[in-house]
Amino acid sequence: MDTWPALLVLQALLLLPLADGAPPALRFVAVGDWGGVPNAPFHTAREMANAKEIARTVQILGADFILSLGDNFYFTGVQDANDKRFQETFEDVFSDRSLRNVPWYVLAGNHDHLGNVSAQIAYSKISKRWNFPSPFYRLRFKIPRTNVSVAIFMLDTVTICGNSDDFLSQQPERPQDLELARTQLSWLKKQLAAAKEDYVLVAGHYPVWSIAEHGPTRCLVKQLRPLLATYGVTAYLCGHDHNLQYLQDENGVGYVLSGAGNFMDPSTRHQRKVPNGYLRFHYGAEDSLGGFAYVEINPKEMSITYIEASGKSLFKTSLPRRARP
Repeated sequence: MDTWPALLVLQALLLLPLADGAPPALRFVAVGDWGGVPNAPFHTAREMANAKEIARTVQILGADFILSLGDNFYFTGVQDANDKRFQETFEDVFSDRSLRNVPWYVLAGNHDHLGNVSAQIAYSKISKRWNFPSPFYRLRFKIPRTNVSVAIFMLDTVTICGNSDDFLSQQPERPQDLELARTQLSWLKKQLAAAKEDYVLVAGHYPVWSIAEHGPTRCLVKQLRPLLATYGVTAYLCGHDHNLQYLQDENGVGYVLSGAGNFMDPSTRHQRKVPNGYLRFHYGAEDSLGGFAYVEINPKEMSITYIEASGKSLFKTSLPRRARP
């Protein structure tokens, strides 16, 4: 009979680590291609639905930041730092109370490059949550209450590969400034070679691998993919194709494609251009309101959950912590 109190004490001890909230983790939302439209009301039903579901997810699960994967303003970016699109497509849409103090870390997509990217960078000084310090940059985080570290390298894949017309599904042909492209790639190579973090992520707008409308970006397959493998990168996050995909290569690198923030495209026309066995998940239902990826990194693993704007969890997977170099 005396075993019950002992069991209750044991139960209480097991629950103690959770007493100060959730177990230690770094949590963020990754969303791309969310940039509204250039005519009133300057947002789409999908963008609004995503904003609402991101707010709900952040309220329930928490988030340390939001990662914007480019095409922040359709169809031709912004003109200057005071462009009203910042208010109408960003501030007024992601306006829920739960999102007010969550920082955004931003990179540029091909549509942003049709406008003024330096104006998006300058907007960092105007908005308290918009962070876009330079065209490419490094973020570094510690998982709270641990020594486990995470690095995210934010790229400008348009200056690496060149611009492309999103709706003509053309491949970027060549960078506008070859020197700038080389500078960025050598910066990344040097950074990855020196990276000692437990998780190393790289983010850019163009996909390396995709089965959808645009397919794999040849320039990145050639120039970026070898770096991801050589330096043991955990995952590459991107947008550009307007759907949700998860792929994983033979080196264990995860490819998180989250480009369903504003449009949905069901195309799988490049299925044969992706090596067999890479694709683990694809969602591009035309009648869907889109979605995003929710990432949680704990001392053991990084989990990725794809969430539809309706609130439905579509797919979940995880990647292990890196072996220390």
